[in-house]
Amino acid sequence: MTRSLGRSRRKADTSPVDFGPDVSLFHVGDRVSVRVHRRVIKICLLLGVLCLGLVVLGLVSGSSNISFGEVVRVLLGDEESRHRVTIIEWRLPRVLLALTLGAALGLSGAIFQSITRNPLGSPDIIGFGMGSYAGVLVVTLVWGSGYVGRTGGAIIGGLVTAVVVYLLAFNGGVRSFRLIIVGIAMAEFLGSITSYLMLRSDVQLSHAVAMWGAGSLNGLGWKQAFPAMVIMVLSVPALVWAGRALRMLELGDDSAKAFGIAVERNRSALIFLGVGLTALCTAAAGPIAFIALAAPQIVRRLNGGVSVSLGSAAAMGAFMLGASDWIAENALPTRVPVGVVTVSVGGMYLVWLLVRESRREA
Repeated sequence: MTRSLGRSRRKADTSPVDFGPDVSLFHVGDRVSVRVHRRVIKICLLLGVLCLGLVVLGLVSGSSNISFGEVVRVLLGDEESRHRVTIIEWRLPRVLLALTLGAALGLSGAIFQSITRNPLGSPDIIGFGMGSYAGVLVVTLVWGSGYVGRTGGAIIGGLVTAVVVYLLAFNGGVRSFRLIIVGIAMAEFLGSITSYLMLRSDVQLSHAVAMWGAGSLNGLGWKQAFPAMVIMVLSVPALVWAGRALRMLELGDDSAKAFGIAVERNRSALIFLGVGLTALCTAAAGPIAFIALAAPQIVRRLNGGVSVSLGSAAAMGAFMLGASDWIAENALPTRVPVGVVTVSVGGMYLVWLLVRESRREA
C-alpha cells in the first residue's frame, strides 16, 4: 500500500499544474520545479522551425542553386556529388555559424537589458562590443593574428572595457541609467582610438580590417563555426544559472538582497558572461550591430510583456542574423557584409525605440 502511494505521488509530481491560461508549473522529483510560459514555448518552437527553414534556404540558394533533393543526398553521405564541397565546406558552416553567433548576440542582449532594466542596455550601445572590436584590432595590427588571437583580443578588450565602465558607473551600486551613459561615452572614446589606429597602419591591412569591421560572414568555414558551436554548448550550464540570477535581479536590488542574493557579485558574473558571448561573435565575424539590441525586445513584445527568457532571446537572435545573412548574400543586387543589413534595419528600429521611450516618459 505504501509503495503504491509513493509511486502514485511521484507520478503526480511530473504532471503540469495549471496556473492560468499561459503558465504551467512542472514538478520534477521532490525539490525542483520549473515554471513555464506556454506562449514562450510556442515562440521558441516557431523560431526553431523558422531557423530550420533558413538552414534549408541557405543550402539550396546561392550563386548556383542546388535542388533540395541534392542537398539531402549530400547530407546523407553522397561522396560522388559535384556539389559536395559547396554544401558541406562552404554553405553549411556559414549557415550554422550565422545561427550560432545570432544566438550568442541575442543572449548577450537579454543579459545586459535585464541587468540594466533598460531596452537600450545592449553591448553594442553601452560600449562592450566596441571594446571587443578594439581588442581584436590591436591584436591584428600588432601581431596579425588568426582566429585564436582575435578571440583572445576580443575577450580581453571587452572585459577591460566592462571593468572600466563598471568602475566609472559604480557609486554605492550600479544604476542602469549611469551604466548606459558611461558605456556610450566609452564606446565613442574607443571609436576614436580605433579610427586613429586604422589611419596609422598599413593601407592593405587597414582595408582588410575595415572589411572585417563591417561585420561579415564571407569566407568563414568550419574553422570558425566548430569552435563557436562548441563554446555555445559548453556555456549551457552558465546560461541556466544566468537565467535564474537574472530573474532575481529583475526584482530590483533591494528585493534580490532580501532573498539573500549577492547582487554585485552576480551582476559582475553576468557582465563577464555577456561580454564573453559578444566577444565570441566579434572574434569570428566582426562587430555585428543591433541584433543584441533588437532580439530581446522583439521577443518581449511577442510574448505579451513576460520577462524575456534566454532561450527565446537566443532563438530570435539566431533567426535575425540567419535571415540577415541570407538577405546580404542573395536578396540584394550585390553581395554586402551582413553588418550592413543589420545596421540598416537596426537603425530604423533604434529610432522607433527612442521615439517610443520618449513618448512614454512624456
